[in-house]
Amino acid sequence: MKSLLLVAHGSRRPASNEEIRSLTRQVAARSGTAFGHVDCAFLELAEPSIGAGIEAGIAAGATEIVVFPCFLSAGRHVVQDVPDQVAAKQREHPDVVLRIGSHLGASTVLPELILATVAQGFCVCGRVRAQCRFPHCRPVDGN
Repeated sequence: MKSLLLVAHGSRRPASNEEIRSLTRQVAARSGTAFGHVDCAFLELAEPSIGAGIEAGIAAGATEIVVFPCFLSAGRHVVQDVPDQVAAKQREHPDVVLRIGSHLGASTVLPELILATVAQGFCVCGRVRAQCRFPHCRPVDGN
């Protein structure tokens, strides 16, 4: 069975971590038969850790786990920290295939997604601007 593990940085702000969990649920709902298990993990500041996320996939019966770094650029976390943690788990579980996918920012559809999101009028809360719950996202005149 194939598993997908979305890896985000993690935040001290619980609502930010919940956004990743919500995204993970949405990806799982849309993944069809591509993945028998979809979960998320965090590099730091939140749980589960990457190692725990990999262990959860293995416990669910995964024989292959695709780790997807939800990072916009190939900084140190993408090129060193995530691969180091995945490599450590690979040594513990040589019978499981662990692969690291390209980071989110490398996606060729990201420019279109950005333009579509801007065109739809979404703001930082993820809602249409008229439904925004963040005062700093609202126009100065309150409309």
